Parts: sequence; C-alpha cells; structure tokens
Amino acid sequence: MSAASSDLLLLPGLLNDAALWTAQIDALSGQVRCHVGDLTQGDSLEAVADAVLAAAPPTFALAGFSLGGYVAQQILRVAPQRVERLALMDTSVRADTPERVSQRQALARGARVPGTFHGFGEKLMRSYVAPSRLHDHGLLEQVRAMTMRLGADVFARQSLLARVDGHDLLVNWRKPLLVLCGADDAITPPALHEEIAALVPGARLVEIPDCGHLSPLEQPRAVTDALREWLVE
Repeated sequence: MSAASSDLLLLPGLLNDAALWTAQIDALSGQVRCHVGDLTQGDSLEAVADAVLAAAPPTFALAGFSLGGYVAQQILRVAPQRVERLALMDTSVRADTPERVSQRQALARGARVPGTFHGFGEKLMRSYVAPSRLHDHGLLEQVRAMTMRLGADVFARQSLLARVDGHDLLVNWRKPLLVLCGADDAITPPALHEEIAALVPGARLVEIPDCGHLSPLEQPRAVTDALREWLVE
C-alpha cells in the first residue's frame, strides 16, 4: 500500500471548470488538499500540461476527467516523479482518428462564428448525460451555465488539442490506478476503460450505473467514494 496522498490535482474536461468537481472538493477537503488545474489556456497538450504543472504542488494524486485524462497522460510523460497515484475518468488512451480530428476542426471553426455558440445544446446533452438525467433540469442548467461561462474560444482551443496515444505510457505505470466511467457513457464507453485497466496490473476499474459521461456531476457520491478509496490505496 502506498502512503496516502496529501494533495489532489483534479483536471476537468472540455468546457468544464472547477464547478465540475464541487461535490468532490466539498467531500474530500478534510482528507486532502484539492487543486483544480486550468485547462483553458494553451494551444497544445504540452503547453496545457506545462501550465498545470507550474501551478501544482511538488507531488500530488492526479485525477483527469475526459480531456483532463489526456492532459494527465501528458503530465506522466514529462513529470512522472511528481505523480503519486493516477485516476483516469471517462476518458481514453487512444489517439483521435483522422476523421475525429476533422470533426473537431469543423466544430472549432463553427464555434468561432459570431452568434453561433450557445454552450451544450440539447443534442450534445443527449450524448453527455445518461438518458435518466435528461429530465434533471438542475443538472442540465448547471452544465449549460458552465459551458457558456467558458465560451466559444475555450471550446475551439480545447477541441484542437491533439489527443495522443497513451498505451505505451500506461503499460509502464506501477503506482495506484483508478479507472472510472459511467455505465452509460456514450462519449468514452466502458470498453475503452476496460482497455485502460488491462494495461496496468492491479488497476481498479469502477463502472457507475445510471451514469453518462459527466460522472462527477451525475453521480457525485459514487465518484467521491471511489476517489476516497483510491487516495489511500
């Protein structure tokens, strides 16, 4: 068993900020010092990770959600000695296909057309949350407010960040690893997380029922419980 971590660095996803982690920070602040990385600046994965590291404590437990999972993998490439344990949540270690890169480029161009960006609309929301959450108006408004707060420029910048393959990186990871996803995640389905967990001996895979892609918001207690256990593994 590793020593318990005293600092937790939380990395949000595309068009997410610290509000994504509100429940986890509130619940875990008595156990660990929580920090949220800023993923809104920088035009490359390397630049984003470097900025996060510059503001981070010397060592930390690292939890990356969605896009934040790719940033977490980049941190492992450049500063593995600073990471005490790793959690990859609703994310992937696969590189984008050329088709997906083209889709992201088109989305980025569209977002920058004046008057066209309105955060996560109904169509995107159906992809991001579990079907049972589509009538949770409080949750949906929270997500829309967060995406609108960050805005079109952040959406475009984050969409254009290269998602780099992380298989070889994870194969060599030997510290505690939590792999977590919603059972109904349509963006990064459970099969992708099974793939990640299979790369690392002793990895713990947690699949949360009745939960889509936005697990920290959709099922905050289950996510918090998984993180709490992982922090003392």
